[in-house]
Amino acid sequence: MEIDWEVEIGGGAPVIEAHWPGFIDLRSHPGRIAEVTEAAPFPALASLLLALNGAESPLWTAKCDLFEPEPMALACYIDLLPVEGRVFEHWQGAEVFCREWVARLALLAAPECRPECSIALIVRQAVAGDAEGFGVTAYLCAAGTDRNSSAEGLAAALAGFEDAVPRVSPPGTADSKLQ
Repeated sequence: MEIDWEVEIGGGAPVIEAHWPGFIDLRSHPGRIAEVTEAAPFPALASLLLALNGAESPLWTAKCDLFEPEPMALACYIDLLPVEGRVFEHWQGAEVFCREWVARLALLAAPECRPECSIALIVRQAVAGDAEGFGVTAYLCAAGTDRNSSAEGLAAALAGFEDAVPRVSPPGTADSKLQ
């Protein structure tokens, strides 16, 4: 599995617009997962979105999509933002976050990784209401010999990504550091 990260800011690069017209707040309303049309046909994506927006996650998701980038490949992207501050204040904070996540993914994926899968984390400018800063777009992709094998590969990549979601201590405890 190929796992990497990069910074893509300025010069016409995409910007994460968190509160777009179709935004569904899964952190506050996880029961609305059925309204995320991209996740309905793909349970692994629904599971990942719920984990990313869960109480023990330091993240929330702003947007996602499921698409076919080429024949016999399936991919998705998910816009990720930190719960505290609603955006990363500086791009370097998002960079550190990406480096740590890539390291966790590499440790988890090493023995059973699928070479036809890839995960890329891209630091981007982000706007969440009146908060401006940076976020991360995660791209997960899998290629296969047919649509079913591509879907199986993407489901495996999504599950691995879910296993690597950083955890925070539950609210109300003295220890609130990332695990």
